[in-house]
Amino acid sequence: MKELILEMEDYAQEKNVPIIEKKSIAFIMKYIKEHNVKSVLEIGSAIGYSAILMASAKDDVLVTTIERDEERYMECLKNVKRCGMDKKINVVFQDALDVNLSEEVKYDLIFIDAAKGQYIKFFEKYKYFLKEDGAIITDNLKFHGYVGKSDKIESKNLKGLVEKIENYIDFLKDNEEFKTDFYDIGDGLSVSVWKDEK
Repeated sequence: MKELILEMEDYAQEKNVPIIEKKSIAFIMKYIKEHNVKSVLEIGSAIGYSAILMASAKDDVLVTTIERDEERYMECLKNVKRCGMDKKINVVFQDALDVNLSEEVKYDLIFIDAAKGQYIKFFEKYKYFLKEDGAIITDNLKFHGYVGKSDKIESKNLKGLVEKIENYIDFLKDNEEFKTDFYDIGDGLSVSVWKDEK
């Protein structure tokens, strides 16, 4: 398992595939253990790195992960199989905004780590699949240190993306349904929980 994780880190670096920072995934794995998380929904699988580590945090954790890029989806499937996690991880090949989940399914943890410009849409769509005592964790809220400095960015595309992340942070801070804590860990994480029991 350890060897495969190192291989995946090398692959991600070589192919320029964004994967979660080590401190961030360590925080999430600890969260899974401390809050007895048994079901995780991940938006954005990439090559399966975070899904595999989350599924390995505890024996009874099941992960559903969604990926829209075919090459990454295939790589994710391969990695999940190679580490013997295919009974614990269900990989869905679809755009997360198009996925129709059964309304009966609720998750202890929803992890958002896909297209940054769609974070608000992901949050709004999937909050209905969160258990009463569940949490939504979002990654990349510092976005390599650019967040909070969008007025100094010259690239139009990068500036637009960073502004969307800043809007998402404001959306979380102003949200009347959820209480959000922000953590200066890795590339910036947030943990959002329901304010009132549903």
